[in-house]
Amino acid sequence: MITTMIFDLDGTLVQTERLKAISYARAAVMLRPELEETAVIAAFKEVVGLSRREVALGLMTRFGLMEAAQARMAEFGVAAPWQAYVQIRLQIYEAMLADPAVIRRNQWPHNMALLQAARHTCDHVALATMSYCPQVQRVLQILELEATFDFVASRDDVELGKPDPEIYHLVAHELGVAPAECLVIEDSPAGVQAALAAGMQVIAVSTPFTRQRLHESGLLPDNLIVDEPERVTAVAAAIVQETV
Repeated sequence: MITTMIFDLDGTLVQTERLKAISYARAAVMLRPELEETAVIAAFKEVVGLSRREVALGLMTRFGLMEAAQARMAEFGVAAPWQAYVQIRLQIYEAMLADPAVIRRNQWPHNMALLQAARHTCDHVALATMSYCPQVQRVLQILELEATFDFVASRDDVELGKPDPEIYHLVAHELGVAPAECLVIEDSPAGVQAALAAGMQVIAVSTPFTRQRLHESGLLPDNLIVDEPERVTAVAAAIVQETV
């Protein structure tokens, strides 16, 4: 029986993956002005859902940013070039998050509707995100979701990021439920892999950043990859009904 629904945040409830892609792209152009933002945004699709370090290193290698980022290390007081790149992009990203209108405009309405429905149909609703706590709290505050979740797990709470299942094991442990009782709503292959490895059921609601990789990953059958977001509530309801 499904008693618990767990949501990812970035790309699932809010289109923050798009905002993150833009911030990484603009930071890359600041380091190498000859780059095109569109090229970096396209490359971000290949690393979406991974840890901040993995995303930064992947893009730095792809676009030759290492030397330029290394030159900015002292400015930010960091020990590695990828950290300098991240600091530059965080300045851009946090400026976006500072505008509540940007966050509200970038909600995924059908996934948000499923979240509200889950409050009435499940015993527990949780959030499991690779974003860090200050950013998570900012988004939840703007969207008035602070009291919605029974437990919130962020990148600060785990040693290993998705696709490692640690964050999903943590949620199940804190809520006192078995993994088999959990239905996870994700958007990225890394998130899907993490939830499956934790022994949970998963629905992937694809986005322009994740659609192709989700279908190519072989992680889920096509009926559990929702490309038409208006179908997500019906797909989730069918899974819950099957487990009753």
